Amino acid sequence: MSVGEARGLPETSAVLAVRHAVRGWVRRYAPNGVVAVGLSGGADSLALTAGAVAEAGVVDALVVDHGLQEGSAGVAAEAAERALGLGCRSARVLAVEVSGPGGVEAAARRARYAALDAARDGLPVLLGHTLDDQAETVLLGLGRGSGGRSLRGMAEFADPWGRPLLGVRRDVTRRLCADLGLTPYEDPHNSAPEFTRVRLRTEVLPLLEEVLGGGVAPALARTAEQLRADGAVLDELAERLLHEADDGSGLSIETLATAPAALRLRAVRAWLLAGGAKALTDKHLRAVDALVTDWHGQGGVAVGGGTPGTRLVATRKHGRLTLGLAP
Repeated sequence: MSVGEARGLPETSAVLAVRHAVRGWVRRYAPNGVVAVGLSGGADSLALTAGAVAEAGVVDALVVDHGLQEGSAGVAAEAAERALGLGCRSARVLAVEVSGPGGVEAAARRARYAALDAARDGLPVLLGHTLDDQAETVLLGLGRGSGGRSLRGMAEFADPWGRPLLGVRRDVTRRLCADLGLTPYEDPHNSAPEFTRVRLRTEVLPLLEEVLGGGVAPALARTAEQLRADGAVLDELAERLLHEADDGSGLSIETLATAPAALRLRAVRAWLLAGGAKALTDKHLRAVDALVTDWHGQGGVAVGGGTPGTRLVATRKHGRLTLGLAP
C-alpha cells in the first residue's frame, strides 16, 4: 500500500469508526496534528496507525521489540516497514530488556513504557487500547478490590499516553486490517493461558456475556467512564481539602477529621504520593487514616519510599500529620 493509498482510506464502516475516534482525540488533545504511535504490529495498533496517518498531520511510529520470542526482531522490523507504508513520517524499532519483579507481564509493560517515553521526543504517544481492553482492566480492578480509582480504567489521555480507541471494539480493528489488506501479527502471548488477562479475555468475559445476555464489555467500559467523571470531581474537592489542611508543617488533623472519608482518603493519598511514597496500597492508606480518625497512641506508618537505610514514615505529632525519613 502506498502513502497516497493509506491517506485515502476506503470508507468502510470499520475505517470510518477508527477515523472518527482518532479525529476526535487529535482535535481535543493534539491540535497541532503531530503524534507518535506505539506500534506492535497487531490489529489494534495497525488500525490506530492507519487512522492516525489519515487524521493527524505527522505520525512517528515507535515499535518496541521485547526480545521475548525467537524472531522478535524480524517482527519489529516488519511492523516498522508497514508503518512507513501506511504513511508515517518515521518508524523506529526500540529494543528493550525485560527483567525485574512482578512477572513477565509487568516487567514487559515497564520496559515498553520506559522505552516509548524515552523515544517520543516530546510528542504524545497513541496506544491501541480498545473498549475490550478497557473492560478487561475494569474487571481486573474489580476482582482485586482495589477501589474506585482502578475501576475508572484507562484514561483517554494521561500525558503523554493517548488512547483514542477506548470506544472502539476489537473486532472493528480487525475488520479495518482486512479492509486494507493488512495481516496483523498474532502475538502468542495473547493466547497464553498463564497470563491473567488472557484468561479474562478468553474465559471470564465470554462466560459473563453468556450468563448476562451480552453487552458486558460495553457496560464495563461505560462504568469506567462514569466513575472517571465522578472521580474527577472528587479529586478536585480533595485537592481543595489538602490545600486547607496543609499549613506548611504538616496536615491539620482537625481539618482532615471533619472532612468526608471519601475526600480525606483522596487528600491523604495525594499528600503521601507527593511526599515520595512508593507502591502505596490500601492497607498503607487505611493505616495512615487511622492516625487521623482512630488514634490511640500508635506509632508512625511506613509507606514505602525513602533512601537506602531509611524509611518514609507518616506520623501524628501535635495535631498534625507529618511525613519524614526514619532509620
